[in-house]
Amino acid sequence: MIDIKYLREKPEEVKARIKKREMDLDNVVDEILEVDSAKREQMGKVEAMKAEQNAASKQIPQIKKAGGDASEIMAKMKDLVAQIKDGDAKIAELDEKQTSLLLSLPNLPDDDVCAGGKEQNEPVRYFGTKPEFDFPLKNHVDLCENLGMIDYQRGAKIAGAGSWLYRGWGSRMEWALLNFFINEHISDGYEFILPPHMLGYQCGYVAGQFPKFTDEVYWIENPTSNDKKFMLPTAETALVNLHRDEIVPIEELPKKYIAYTPCYRREAGSYRSEERGMIRGHQFNKVEMVQYTEDDKSDAAFEELVEKAERIVRELGLHYRLSKLAAGDCSFSMARTYDIEVWIPSMEIYKEVSSASNARSYQARRGNVRYRGEDKKMHFAHTLNASGLATSRVIPAIVEQYQNADGSVTVPEVLRPYMGIDVIKP
Repeated sequence: MIDIKYLREKPEEVKARIKKREMDLDNVVDEILEVDSAKREQMGKVEAMKAEQNAASKQIPQIKKAGGDASEIMAKMKDLVAQIKDGDAKIAELDEKQTSLLLSLPNLPDDDVCAGGKEQNEPVRYFGTKPEFDFPLKNHVDLCENLGMIDYQRGAKIAGAGSWLYRGWGSRMEWALLNFFINEHISDGYEFILPPHMLGYQCGYVAGQFPKFTDEVYWIENPTSNDKKFMLPTAETALVNLHRDEIVPIEELPKKYIAYTPCYRREAGSYRSEERGMIRGHQFNKVEMVQYTEDDKSDAAFEELVEKAERIVRELGLHYRLSKLAAGDCSFSMARTYDIEVWIPSMEIYKEVSSASNARSYQARRGNVRYRGEDKKMHFAHTLNASGLATSRVIPAIVEQYQNADGSVTVPEVLRPYMGIDVIKP
C-alpha cells in the first residue's frame, strides 16, 4: 500500500510513476485526496466536539456542587454525543473508502526502472554462451518422454491440461534440484520453512494479490462451515505474512527465509507452441527466498538475492541472461524486478526461472510489519523475494542444453551426488 502522506505531499509524482506502468490512475489519486481531505475535515470537527464534551463534563459536577441547574448543558451534551457518534461513523465510512481506493493503486516503480511494458525490459548481463550442437536438436518434451522422465499424457489424464507427472529419473532430478537449492540456501544462513499450502484471505491481501487478483488463484470452501481458503500461488504469499501485525526487533533484521512448496496457478495453460510440456502449468515446484529488512538496507538485500539466484543457475552450468524488467512488466506489488531467464535451445528463446523483487514497504504497510529504528521511531520493514528456483523450466533447460547425439542427457555435475549417475540414457 502506498504511504498516504507521500501521496498527499507529491500527488503529481505518484501519478507520473504509476504511468510508467502504462496505467492511468489519475482519477483514483484525485479521488483518494478528496476523500482524505473530507476525512481530515470531519476528524477536525469531531475532535472539536469531543473537546467541548470534555470541557462540559468538568463543568456539570461543578455546577451541581454549587447548587446550580445543569439541565441545559446536559441536554446540549446529549445532542453533542449523538453528533459525535454520527461524525465517527462518517470518519469510519470515509476511511474504509480511502483504504479501498489505496488498495487499487500498484506499488510505485523505482526511479531507475524504465517506463513501458515487457518490450522495454533491459538485458543486464549474460552467463556463458548459447550451446551449439553438431546433431539434430531434440526438444525437451521428446527428450523427457524418450527418457521416461515425464509422462505428459497420464498427467493430463488424471489432472487435465496443463499437468504432467514426473517418473523415474525425472522424479529423481526434480528431487535432486530441490535438495540442491535448499542446501545452498541453508548454507547461506536462510531459515528453512515448510508453510501451509491453504491460506486465509488476509495472506493474499498482505502480499498484494487481493483484492485485485482474487480470480487468479484456486479457492477451497469447506461445505460444513464458512471457512474459505486459497491454494498458494507462491510461497512468498505465506512468508511475507509470518510477521504480520508484529514489531520485529531491529537486532533480528534482516529476517531470511526459504520455503519449498508446490505453486498453484489458475492463469496458466495458454497452450501456445512455446509453452509446451513443462514450460507453463497449473502446478509446479519452487523454492522461494524472502527477506525482511530495514528500510535503508533493502537495496543491498536485493543485490544479494539476485546474486544468490544467479549463482545457482551458474552452478548448474546453464546459459542464461539477467533482465531488468520495465515498470509495466513488474508485478502489482513490486517496485523493481530482475528476471533470470534460461536459454531453451529448441525454442530459441529465454524463459524465466527466477524473479527477484523488492516490494519496499508496500507489503509491510498492508501487513503492519514494523520495527523500531535506531532513531527510536517506528518504521515499516521492507520485504523482498526471489525464486531460488522454480524447477518446471530448469529441467527443460537442463535436458536441452545437456543433450547428447544418442538421445541421452548428461547430468549437471552439482546434481550427480544427489542422483548417483552421470548420464541419463534411453
